[in-house]
Amino acid sequence: MDSLHFYKYHGAGNDFVMFDNRESIFPSENTDFIAWLCDRRFGVGGDGIILLNQHSTYDFEMVYHNADGSVAMCGNGARCAVHLANYLGVIGAETSFLAHDGAHTATIEAEQVTVNLSDVSEVDDYEDGFFLNTGTRHFVRVLPENQLLSGYDVITEGRKLRYDDRFMPEGTNASFVQTINGQVQMRIYERGVENETLSSGTGITAVALALAHANNLVSPIRVQAKGGQLTIAFKREENQGFSHVFMTGPAVMVFEGTVFV
Repeated sequence: MDSLHFYKYHGAGNDFVMFDNRESIFPSENTDFIAWLCDRRFGVGGDGIILLNQHSTYDFEMVYHNADGSVAMCGNGARCAVHLANYLGVIGAETSFLAHDGAHTATIEAEQVTVNLSDVSEVDDYEDGFFLNTGTRHFVRVLPENQLLSGYDVITEGRKLRYDDRFMPEGTNASFVQTINGQVQMRIYERGVENETLSSGTGITAVALALAHANNLVSPIRVQAKGGQLTIAFKREENQGFSHVFMTGPAVMVFEGTVFV
């Protein structure tokens, strides 16, 4: 039986089981093991697992697995990966790294990490919301004033959108947003986790850009999720897309330990 050292992190409430995998020791094909790691009753517990891999061109490669084993980009996870790389001495205060959706740059100061996300070429308008890709696919629904976000059935409505024919076969994450006393607040149903999570970096980014698109809001935009607040900065392009997208927020190491495969 082999032992693996792990680091438990959270980024604004999104939590991850993370491994220094620069020697390629993690059994990435073992989806049952990944599911067990993420299980909050029988395993370590997390929204997903993150591998810090060696890379010949970049400082490191971040590989994020959802609890079901699928691979995706994760914005909060990217910030945590940068923090772990800094903790391990792989990087200093600045870095460039590879993720599922391509190359990224980042800076770190204490627990605050800023990551440059992918450009967004367009925001698609629907009668019931907005669809865009911020490194992963997101649908954003703005709730009316008479429908409180706190009481909204995010799991039921999120699952409907996740499997909506408009977004299949890949499906989509689903975010629900409301501005309360000038504060943008959101809740999210995450594809792959198949449940509501406390936060999503790419989801918060999608919310910020969708509101900028719909209401001509200016950069930066602060968005409050259940697990914490992130700040999204961006540049609006003439074609209605967005570039120079930066996400800033906390990345916190909670504890570390050992598991056995």
